[in-house]
Amino acid sequence: MGLTSLGAMVVETMPTGCATGLGSLPGEDIDAAVAVVFDDLPDLPYLPELPARGPGAQMIGRTATHLVGLAVDLQPAGWRLVDRGGIDRQRGRDLMTADLDALMPVAGPGYDGRLKVQLAGPWTLAAALSVPRGGPALGDRGATRDLAESLAETIREHLAEVARRLPRAALVLQLDEPSLPAVLAGRVATESGFGALRAPDARVAIEALATAVAGAGDVPVVVHCCAPQPPVTMLREAGAAAVSIDVLTQTPPRDALAELVESGAALWLGVLESLGPGVPPSPRSVADPVRALWRELGFPAEQLADTVTLTPTCGLAGASPGWVRTAHRLVRQAARALAEAPEGTRR
Repeated sequence: MGLTSLGAMVVETMPTGCATGLGSLPGEDIDAAVAVVFDDLPDLPYLPELPARGPGAQMIGRTATHLVGLAVDLQPAGWRLVDRGGIDRQRGRDLMTADLDALMPVAGPGYDGRLKVQLAGPWTLAAALSVPRGGPALGDRGATRDLAESLAETIREHLAEVARRLPRAALVLQLDEPSLPAVLAGRVATESGFGALRAPDARVAIEALATAVAGAGDVPVVVHCCAPQPPVTMLREAGAAAVSIDVLTQTPPRDALAELVESGAALWLGVLESLGPGVPPSPRSVADPVRALWRELGFPAEQLADTVTLTPTCGLAGASPGWVRTAHRLVRQAARALAEAPEGTRR
């Protein structure tokens, strides 16, 4: 069932020409975190993740504890697929419920703006979750297939829960895939740590991603990959409406980025360090490398704001509260500068 039938007003295309964050923030106060995000990033606020609250609030546990038809349990080595979940699984679910409820007093019941929510992608889950007999689920083809199918249903239920609270919001889903390059390169370690798991076939990798993306229905999906060598072309082939990468440290092939833009997909660019430099940069110094990249790609300057969204390079969980507010302000000001003066000719 798509979200439109549930009453949510969704956008048909990915938001561009604005700024947002990638999810995680410091601290444990979800009410304060939601208030900060909606105040700082009104064009595209996001549901904050607060990993300082424990495993059920961190990227893997936050998604794994909600998998439909699959249960997990927390072990010393991490999350493991089990027949029946326990108290750790329930705690992760309770934390998410509290997070979703925190949206309502800040956004208000009539909120009709955009809102982004985040979940872990299928291959990052497969690399992080263990199967009952030991070892990453990535080493079990049946388990990876089950994970992708479960995640698709999890996405449907999660978006429906958000829409139930904010029925007029235009939702965006972010799938986090930091482990995907390692998966594709066959660099994920076996349980013993002395070997590496075989990389999945490219078509199998795309199909699992496409299954997860399809779970969002009408809601546009951005796939975020902050690891080196993000597979830009693969993510687009899987149906992502946008690809989110770090342009400070990553050097994806320019032809892949150009093909992405030509296909009509949006490009989300991480332009600020997540921990912050000693002296904050100016909005112009944040925007200028984006202009330079755009010129390299060979597209008209006036098309930039219709294609690009700016973010920090990664989550801000390790940042100071002061840098969080500064980072939010800088990406918003830089995005505005790009929209108003794509070639930097006006100030």
